[in-house]
Amino acid sequence: MSVIPELAMNTLAITATRATPEILCNPATGVVSMQGDSYPENSFEFFNDVIGWVEQYLQQSTRPLRLELRLIYMNTSSVKAMMDIFDLLESAFGSGREVRVQWFYDPENERVVELAEEFREDCSFPFDVLPHD
Repeated sequence: MSVIPELAMNTLAITATRATPEILCNPATGVVSMQGDSYPENSFEFFNDVIGWVEQYLQQSTRPLRLELRLIYMNTSSVKAMMDIFDLLESAFGSGREVRVQWFYDPENERVVELAEEFREDCSFPFDVLPHD
């Protein structure tokens, strides 16, 4: 019986700016991390590569995928792009894939906690909202 190797995927690294979060998509660990503020001029253009990477990972790998979020502020179009990512995770989870979101927040930022909790209500996959120091 031969084992088909998983196709090699590239790491996606996006450097933070004043208006965009730092994003690292690591195929070796199955972790997508985002941290910082997210209010790019065009959120769909900004998140397009991330959404494409998540789609590709879910198609080409059988390993778990974990989103680690440390987002401080998100504008409305960034929230919509994040919903698109969560929809991909929801679909994968419904097909038996192991996916998880861990959203770390500053306990003094109630807005972020409320946003994370709203997202979590719409998801059936494991979704942790956790305080960080």
